[in-house]
Amino acid sequence: LVKAQSALKNQLHIQLNHHYPSYKKFFSELDGKTALAFWQQYPSSSCLEGTNIKQLTAFLLDVSNNTCSVKKASDILKLVKEDGQTMKEYQETRDFLVRSIVRDIEFKKKEMKYIERELKQLVKLLDYQLETMPGIELVTASALIAEIGDVRRFPNANKLARFAGIAPVYFGSGGKGKTHKSKQGNRALHALFYNLAVQQVQVAKRSKMPRNPVFHAYYQKKLKEGKTKGQALVCIMRRLVNIVYGMMKYKTAYELPVVEEKEEV
Repeated sequence: LVKAQSALKNQLHIQLNHHYPSYKKFFSELDGKTALAFWQQYPSSSCLEGTNIKQLTAFLLDVSNNTCSVKKASDILKLVKEDGQTMKEYQETRDFLVRSIVRDIEFKKKEMKYIERELKQLVKLLDYQLETMPGIELVTASALIAEIGDVRRFPNANKLARFAGIAPVYFGSGGKGKTHKSKQGNRALHALFYNLAVQQVQVAKRSKMPRNPVFHAYYQKKLKEGKTKGQALVCIMRRLVNIVYGMMKYKTAYELPVVEEKEEV
């Protein structure tokens, strides 16, 4: 559903680019409630012909629960005027296509909300607390549970790591050889741990604070040791396997460790 929703949004971007060259300045979110209502009512600038500020303001106030202002209506009409004539051949068909895409997006949103409610109940029944860890929301928690299944079937975290294709594989003989990244295992689970690892080392744009100070420090340490970014992320993935394994086996919550600052000498 998420992939389908993303594909629909891309289609909407393409169509709106033809109808409203400045559409990205209309609303903060392309698929927000107010934006979708606007695209549905006015799929192209030709549908706005004859609409004045008062009429557009009344429409926007209604669909946005009174959060939009006269300025929003004025800004949109000004941008449309600056864009100039954008009407194309078969405009009615193009307008129909935009409205159809909007309906599909709205339907997918409702489906996703329903699925999230069902998943929330399921996760609650299983009594896992995976969502207490930064980077794990409901969908990710549900995906981890679905791919891992009954965690008790893995005697230890090493077995789970191998199942996810995260444990390194040794190639060699006679005491000589090298370890290489495994390309086997559950690729879906591998991708989940990879995405989770990336989120652990992310830094907030505004505050510049790491999302998970412990993993961010560990990541920097591995880079200083000479590992590539990819290798450092694999190290984090392996640690995450240990954490997720323990959280699922003992049904515990994640507690963010405190990073001890080194004293200056």
